[in-house]
Amino acid sequence: MKALVYHGPGRRSWQEAPDPEIRTATDAIVRVDAVTICGTDLHILKGDVPAVEPGRILGHEAVGTVVETGAAISALGPGDRVLVSCISGCGRCRYCRTGSFGQCLGGGGWILGHRVDGVQAEFVRVPFADTSTHLVPGGVSDESVLMLADILPTSYEVGVLNGRVAPGDTVVIVGAGPIGLAAIATARLFSPNRVIAVDLAESRLQAALRFGVDTVIRADSDPARKVTELTGGLGADVAIEAVGIPETFELCTRLVRPGGHVANVGVHGRPATLHLEDLWIRDLTITTGLVDTYSTPTLLSLIAAGRLDTSPFVTHRFALDEMEKAYEVFSHPEDTGALKVVLTRS
Repeated sequence: MKALVYHGPGRRSWQEAPDPEIRTATDAIVRVDAVTICGTDLHILKGDVPAVEPGRILGHEAVGTVVETGAAISALGPGDRVLVSCISGCGRCRYCRTGSFGQCLGGGGWILGHRVDGVQAEFVRVPFADTSTHLVPGGVSDESVLMLADILPTSYEVGVLNGRVAPGDTVVIVGAGPIGLAAIATARLFSPNRVIAVDLAESRLQAALRFGVDTVIRADSDPARKVTELTGGLGADVAIEAVGIPETFELCTRLVRPGGHVANVGVHGRPATLHLEDLWIRDLTITTGLVDTYSTPTLLSLIAAGRLDTSPFVTHRFALDEMEKAYEVFSHPEDTGALKVVLTRS
């Protein structure tokens, strides 16, 4: 088969790779029908995730068709159309039993495209397939469900739910890339009073407006002062960090009111300064997290019911064998306007 293989920082190739095989009774082999690229894949290519070894097939977001199952699989069979989640869960350990699949102790967590070969390939071996895939309802497209593999549950759980977004809140989202836009879409499910997006790129601020924010602020125009003015001097109730650099995290701590919440979603590759000398007296709650995907069934039901529209996320479409071209487009959003790219089997 063909797959996108990581060869160390800055190096990748779409090349021949061994076909995956069943290794344990809880595995399934899935034919990849639709796949996308994540900002985390770009972090890997920059060398920010040293656990990813050269030779690894990248990718953790796919929709596909089951072609083979291990002997212990009971919920799936050949021909089933499934969403392959970015998080794998053994279903039996302490964390899985409380829905914290991202912290799985039984060999799961974020492993696809990280510690085991991922989904940017023609076929993929999915560990713990009964508890790490979701059947796709009839009448729902691969493309719309694909956004539930990672970005929507990540932003919903780690940003909106951890941030305790509530009706009437002012929510500031720093970073209007795919994760930030997913935070906008899911924050609006809670009827906030105002949603504000902060970014440097004009194209992404315009995308945020299309996703329904009330106000956009350029990151180089003193957003702390502007948020203070918009909130009568208080600051935001919730600030969601959706970039993953020290400056944006530190900005979020300045944007919230006393008693507010800072929910960090971005993947950080460098240390950020926590200014406790200023924050200790302000009763702030700061949360971090890896997505657990416990919310995926809820989000899937919202899509099936027409209550959540994922189509605006997709800006570019490619055939699966155009993987290298898709990476080039996704890697330069300032030039291409890319949000999410979708590659499908021809």
